[in-house]
Amino acid sequence: MTEKLNDLIERHASTLDAAIDAVNTRKNWSPFRDSPSSRFHTPGAPEAGKAAFEAQLGKPFDLDQPGISSRTGGEISPFTRQPLGIDYPVSDPAALITAAQEAMAQWSKTDPEVRIALCLEMAEQLYARNFEMAHSVMHVAGQSYTQAFSGSGPNALDRGIEALAYATKAMRDVLPNARWERTFGKEDVSLDKFYTLVPRGIGLVICCASFPTWNAYPAMFASLATGNPVIVKPHPISILPMAIVVQQCRKVLEQYGFDSNLVTIAVDTMETPIAQRYIDDPAVQIVDFTGSPRYGGHLEATVTGKLLFTETAGINSVVLESCADLSATTTAIARATCLFSAQMCTSPQNIYVPAGGITTDAGHVSFDEVAAALVAAIDIIADNPKTAAGIMGAVQAEPSCDIVRDIAKRAKQNPDARILREPSSYPHPDFPDARTMTPLVVTLPADNAALYAEEHFGPVMFIIAASSGDEAVTEATALAQQHGAISSYLYSTDEAFIDRSLDAYAQAGMNLSINLHGAMWANFAAAYSDYHVSGLNPAGNACLADLAFVAGRFRIVQHRRPAREKVHSHAA
Repeated sequence: MTEKLNDLIERHASTLDAAIDAVNTRKNWSPFRDSPSSRFHTPGAPEAGKAAFEAQLGKPFDLDQPGISSRTGGEISPFTRQPLGIDYPVSDPAALITAAQEAMAQWSKTDPEVRIALCLEMAEQLYARNFEMAHSVMHVAGQSYTQAFSGSGPNALDRGIEALAYATKAMRDVLPNARWERTFGKEDVSLDKFYTLVPRGIGLVICCASFPTWNAYPAMFASLATGNPVIVKPHPISILPMAIVVQQCRKVLEQYGFDSNLVTIAVDTMETPIAQRYIDDPAVQIVDFTGSPRYGGHLEATVTGKLLFTETAGINSVVLESCADLSATTTAIARATCLFSAQMCTSPQNIYVPAGGITTDAGHVSFDEVAAALVAAIDIIADNPKTAAGIMGAVQAEPSCDIVRDIAKRAKQNPDARILREPSSYPHPDFPDARTMTPLVVTLPADNAALYAEEHFGPVMFIIAASSGDEAVTEATALAQQHGAISSYLYSTDEAFIDRSLDAYAQAGMNLSINLHGAMWANFAAAYSDYHVSGLNPAGNACLADLAFVAGRFRIVQHRRPAREKVHSHAA
C-alpha cells in the first residue's frame, strides 16, 4: 500500500470510527453542516456554488467515459420552466459493462479499508460542491433551496456514510485467516484456513427523479466499499445532480491511482429507456432501484439470480385519535404534507380522524373542527409566498399537477366527498414562472377507499372519517400491507391505545412516529438512527441502512491447507 493511501486511511479514520459508533448507539451525529447559512461555510462558497451551476447551463457536461456514441439532455427547471440546455454523454451499455469489469479486477483485490477511505474522500469532496449541488437539485427536482442543500446534500451523504459504516462492520467481521485444530482418532489435525472477500459484480444504481442523491449515495458506497463497480442510471428528467456525483467520484479515483471506470453514468431518455439492458446482462449482479411502484414491482417479479434492493412508494397515513394541543398537532401534519409539495416518500396523504371527533386538553373537538384546523394550518403556509417557497418549493412535473386535478374532479363527482380546499398555485417570490400547487384537501367517510387507497404523487390530503381510532389503525395498516407505506404517524394521549396499536404497525412493517410536533419536521429521517423502509411491505424490499443492505454485496470464498507449523488457533 502506498504512503498516499495510508495517509488517506488515517485522515478519514476518525470519521469512520464516529460513523460506526453512531450506528451502534443510534445517536445524533454528522460530519457535515446541513444549513446553507454563510456562517457555517467558507466565505464566498454560496456565491461560487451558484456561479458553478449557472456556468454549466447551456453547455455539454464534461464527462469522459468509454463507449460514447452521442449526447442527450432534456431537463427543464420547475422554477423557470426553461430547459437547462445541458447535454450528457450517452455510452454504449456493452462498453460501460466491459470497462467496469476491467476496473473491478484491481478494485476487488484492493484492501477494503482503502476502498472505504476512498468513498469517504468522495463524500468529503462532494460536500465541498454542495452549494452547486443545491442549485442543481432545485432546478431538476423542484426542491426549495434550503431543502436541496440539506436533504439532497449532507443528509443524503450521511446515508451514504451510514452504508459505509455497515460495510466496514460486515467486512471486518470476516477474519482473513485462522488456525483450526482437532483430533480425529489418534491423529491431530491442524489446518490453516484463509478467507477471501469476493464482490458480487457490477452494481446498477437506478435513481429517482425527485430525490436523486438520497438513495444513490448509500447504494453507490455500499457497492464500491465491498469491491463492486457501479453504473449510475439517473432519471431522464433529473440527470445533472448524478452527473456531478459521477464526475467527482471519477476524479477521486483518478487522483489516487484507480480506474475511474469504477463509476460511470448511463444516460437515457424517456422515449428510449436503457435500464433493462443493464439488468439483463449477467455481469450486472446488483440492482438498486428507487422510483415508481409499477417498475419496482416489475423488477421484484422478474429479477432473479441477482441482488435487488428496492424503494418505491406507499400510502403514508396519520391516525389522529386524540391530542393535547390541536394547533400544534395540525401544524405538524400540515408541514409534513406541504414539504416539497408532498413529493417525498415520507409525505402523509391519508389523515384518519374519528367521525365522532377527538379529545384535546381544551375539550372535545368535532371531526369538522379538526378538518378545519388542518386546512387553516395549510393556509398559514400556502398563503404566505415566502413561507410557501421555503417549504413547498415547486412541483417537479406537470403529471403530478394533473393527478391532483383529476382527484379534485373525481371528488366533485362523489356525493360523499367534500372539497375543503381547492388546489391552486402560489406566486413564488423569486421565480414568477415556477410550477407551484398548494394542497387539495378532501374529506370523506372511510368506506370511500377507492379514492384514497393508492398513493397519489402530488399535493393532496384526504381527511377520512373513521368509526374509531382502532378502526383507523386497522385500515391504515391493511392498506400498507397491500400497497406499502414508508412513514406513518399517530397522535394520541391514550397510552393504552398507543400500546395496542404498535403490534399492528409492526406487523405491517410500518415505521411509526408518535406525537411528534415542534421544530423538527415529523417526516425527518435521521441517518445513523432511523431505519428508512422496513422491507416488510410493498413500499420496498430493503432498508436504509442495515447490515442486510451491504452484507450480500460480497461473498466469502475460503481455501485451507495443512498447517505449516504448530501454532495456537486464531479461530474464536
